[in-house]
Amino acid sequence: MHLSSRTLDLVHSPIGAAHALLDQRNVARALLDLSQAAPSFPPPPAVAERVAEVAHEADGGRYAPQPGLPALREAFAEELSRVYRGSVGAEQVLVTAGCNQAFCLVASAVAGPGDSVVLASPFYFNHDMWLRAEGVEVVHLPPDADLLPDPDRAAELVTGRTRAIVLVSPGNPTGVTIPPDRLRGFAELARSRDVALVLDETYRSYRGTDAPAHDLFADPGWDDTVVSLHSFSKELAIPGYRVGAIVGGVALLVEALKLLDCVAISAPRIGQEAALAGLRHAGAWRAEQVARLARLQGEFEAAMAEEPGGFELVSAGAYFGWVRHPFDRSPTADVVRRLVLDHAVLVIPGTAFTPTDQAMLRFSFANLGSDEIAELPDRLAEIVA
Repeated sequence: MHLSSRTLDLVHSPIGAAHALLDQRNVARALLDLSQAAPSFPPPPAVAERVAEVAHEADGGRYAPQPGLPALREAFAEELSRVYRGSVGAEQVLVTAGCNQAFCLVASAVAGPGDSVVLASPFYFNHDMWLRAEGVEVVHLPPDADLLPDPDRAAELVTGRTRAIVLVSPGNPTGVTIPPDRLRGFAELARSRDVALVLDETYRSYRGTDAPAHDLFADPGWDDTVVSLHSFSKELAIPGYRVGAIVGGVALLVEALKLLDCVAISAPRIGQEAALAGLRHAGAWRAEQVARLARLQGEFEAAMAEEPGGFELVSAGAYFGWVRHPFDRSPTADVVRRLVLDHAVLVIPGTAFTPTDQAMLRFSFANLGSDEIAELPDRLAEIVA
């Protein structure tokens, strides 16, 4: 049968490709898995208990209202309004089957073949893949010396065909948080050029501060320009429940709902019930996880401080370390292969997140224990021994 060139030209998931190497390992030792940014521990008790209850309820297996459970939309809008010191209404929240779906719905609602989207680099690989699959031209916005996107540079890339600027903060893969004043600059640029500012805030709680990530929700009419994407997966350790959210203007959400009806009808009810229970009853648990991850980040930064094996930690934050490997004349895919096969260290090549090979690797330290982080420098040093 004929297969679409749009998908044939896409790469397979870099996470799946890295995991495919595991069966070829040359060493019988415990794996240090720094590949996936997904919690590997159970959700808070209140969430697990609510899930068990829902499974026995008459409505537990039925479709949820397409925009999402009203109570969840209201609770999330209230949290965002409080945390960001702005104004978000329930009608501006659309619950989706994860944040990946949230991005896909928004991207397809604002752009199509012949349009272009400015994507800050390093980018989240699924964002780049989806835009290409939709026939949208991807214009990469290189970072500055601090790995931050620059609104002035972005202004040079916006044309009459541009429909959106896409940012991720904290960044995946870099962990870098974009400061509020810079986000303000992007919002002003987007408003002045009549394009959407799509801000993926999956890791918003992992910024090392309780201060608002930005003040954009305090602007009258913010929803004419700003689209904020969210995930409950990291916050509540429920990645498999597939629940995220689009926060934006009602007109945009109406268009996104048309697409949602084609691909999922609605986000899974049980995931929405889990998220609602987490919002209502797991505040202390969520805070504990944020503090625990901050401690792990400190341990990871200390472990990498001496550049073991020549691996340089360029940035760290949220779940991630962005690491430059010392083999700049070797394809990064080969370095990943050596790390997995000979040293049982599983990471993701930076080529999944950048338009060219820049000798970078993404380390997801969040699922390692303290003892595993302490062992990592020795494993990295072995590669050049």
